Amino acid sequence: MIRVLICDDQDLVCEGLRAILEASSEIQVAGVAHDGAEAVELVAKSQPDVVLMDLKMPIMNGLQATQTIRQNHPQVKVLVLTTYDADEWVFDAIRSGAAGYLLKNTPREALVRAIKDTVEGKTPVDSAVAGKLFSRVASNTPAPESSIFKDLSERDLDILRLVARGLSNADIAQRLFLTEGTVRNYVSQVLMKLGVTDRTQAAVIALRHGLVDLNEL
Repeated sequence: MIRVLICDDQDLVCEGLRAILEASSEIQVAGVAHDGAEAVELVAKSQPDVVLMDLKMPIMNGLQATQTIRQNHPQVKVLVLTTYDADEWVFDAIRSGAAGYLLKNTPREALVRAIKDTVEGKTPVDSAVAGKLFSRVASNTPAPESSIFKDLSERDLDILRLVARGLSNADIAQRLFLTEGTVRNYVSQVLMKLGVTDRTQAAVIALRHGLVDLNEL
């Protein structure tokens, strides 16, 4: 059972999301927060698997809450669900540690699937947002810099490329003929060597430094 905490300052949105999620036999709503500060408090109490996080909220916005949650509870994934698709929101969310970025017009089936994908280690991103992300990365991608990857072995690089392409640990294990536990260890090792805290940040580094061809995505 996937435990999800909903965070949005609009009661109607919260009620709608609760109804959608509780219709799935695989998801349990762990709680509802109406601002980022409340979300941080409830995460500590309820320990959800995923937080559905709006961005523009009173008291503490979603970006601040995401960063705090990821720092204090790195095992908890934050999936942004918002109406804002402007570049600055998208990139700030990624920098804050969000595991994915969806817009509120996402169909209910796609939302449920995205939550499951997030738990599996994938990075669900709305197609409109993905276009902005890849365009920005493509326009700013320098020549590959080996120094940032100097501590990574060839196997580490293989793992990082597949992480950047959005594959889960199970998918990577199947692709490389490894156990899922071994892949999990490699991913943790890669994150540590790159000095980042989650797969999204590692994927952005791989894209920004040309380790992954955008045409492969």
